[in-house]
Amino acid sequence: MVMGPKVCFIGAGPGAPELITVKGRNLLDEADIVIYAGSLVNPELLQGIKAEIYDSAGMTLDEIVGLIDHSCRENKRVVRLHTGDPSFYGAISEQIERLRELNIPYEIVPGVSSAMAGAALLGQELTIPEISQTVIFTRIEGRTPVPEDEKLSSLAQHKASMVIFLSVAMIDRVQKELMEGYPEDTPVVVIERASWPDERLVKGTLKDIAGKVKDAGIKKTALIYIGEALRASEEQLKKESKLYHKDFKHGYRK
Repeated sequence: MVMGPKVCFIGAGPGAPELITVKGRNLLDEADIVIYAGSLVNPELLQGIKAEIYDSAGMTLDEIVGLIDHSCRENKRVVRLHTGDPSFYGAISEQIERLRELNIPYEIVPGVSSAMAGAALLGQELTIPEISQTVIFTRIEGRTPVPEDEKLSSLAQHKASMVIFLSVAMIDRVQKELMEGYPEDTPVVVIERASWPDERLVKGTLKDIAGKVKDAGIKKTALIYIGEALRASEEQLKKESKLYHKDFKHGYRK
């Protein structure tokens, strides 16, 4: 695979270096310049690569785009390495808008989201037949505003499976808003640093999860999962899909 003079936004995965895609790994190895989200991306991914490496944790948007622009003018292959999958809270849209203004081509290489790594740690589906067929990815309002129709209290009315990003530091507010829709005995799981060696998992109910999270000292880099589907990791729900039922006929099985 030969990478031309364009910017490749690559999802590095949730933490474990093995969870980057093969395409992402190949592009990373071929890059001349790598700008990575230093506070989040596992530095093991950068070991042995030939590229010049820049940590974006202390950089502004102008500085990042300026570095990309300068590098592309020098015909260098640039990788912008983001955590998880860059389509979730990856802050890539603002970078892409600037690149379009500069007529710099780009490509997005998907990655494994921390939401998927957390579900894998739970050892279950988030969509259980007859219980939940919808998963909502969201966050609570903090310094970044949230549209009025997307407040947790509004989304909670659906009682769907929900994965809440970037919100564990406000766990009391999260709990209060979710209680406007979910029953207080709804299962909740908080997963800190999913797929990293020091990952932690805290289980509870909506009624007691805030206290358990504070007792564990979890304040950031954690996801909050809620929904009746979470019971599947601990008990037999006896809800089977139609796909493999002996009486269900489809184009591949008469």
